[in-house]
Amino acid sequence: MSFLEIPNLPKKKVNLVLVDGRIEHDIEEKLMLLKIDYIKTKPLNSLYPAISYHPDIFFHHLENNTIVYAPGVCKKILKKLYDLGFELLEGKSELASKYPKNICYNGARVGKYFFHNTKYTDDAIMNYLKKREIEIIHVNQGYAKCSISVVDENSLITMDRGIAKIAEKKGLDVLLIEEEDRIVLEGLDKGFIGGSTFLIDKCKWAICGNIEKLKSEKKIRDFLHKKGMEIISLGNKNPVDVGSIIPLLTD
Repeated sequence: MSFLEIPNLPKKKVNLVLVDGRIEHDIEEKLMLLKIDYIKTKPLNSLYPAISYHPDIFFHHLENNTIVYAPGVCKKILKKLYDLGFELLEGKSELASKYPKNICYNGARVGKYFFHNTKYTDDAIMNYLKKREIEIIHVNQGYAKCSISVVDENSLITMDRGIAKIAEKKGLDVLLIEEEDRIVLEGLDKGFIGGSTFLIDKCKWAICGNIEKLKSEKKIRDFLHKKGMEIISLGNKNPVDVGSIIPLLTD
């Protein structure tokens, strides 16, 4: 088993992921069929219910075996990660329910770029990225990881116009989509494309639900086809924002 050198971008088949502890049974079944093991999160009680289990709210994978976590995260999960060989760095930011006190770890790494509302990025993340000379890009969207579906080192899909504009200026290939209420996030009006998708292999883009339920299905298919990507639907219902499934280990 290998760690991901660059977060969100596996070079081989993923075999372990970090997931929302409430994921629906059909998604679990599909992960098992794909021979992808998973670690389920426990709620962080300082957060509001819709995001209280979301991995991308209280974990941030920096690179290789290094992960930053928010104070108060379940110690049993930290122990599992430690036993797998992960180096765990406790963040400086205590999370709270009200925005922007809940976005400190929700930055999005796309290859050599890091997107986030940098007014609120946790210091442990910022310090690490600066030492590694990762380009830190400020966007107004605090829920950057929720909003960005990583396709490859230079490509992303988003529903956020501000992110799309800035990413395009950096030379990234961007697909801007509109989904209204097609992506489900229980307790809120809608979910986001980044929170409902992840890569399960270098050229396999997975969605937590059925791609055919999306208004932007054809646009997404065409964009991913150009990239040589295969689409894997992990269910038959509308896609669900599960706070990003985070790939941890590959074959």
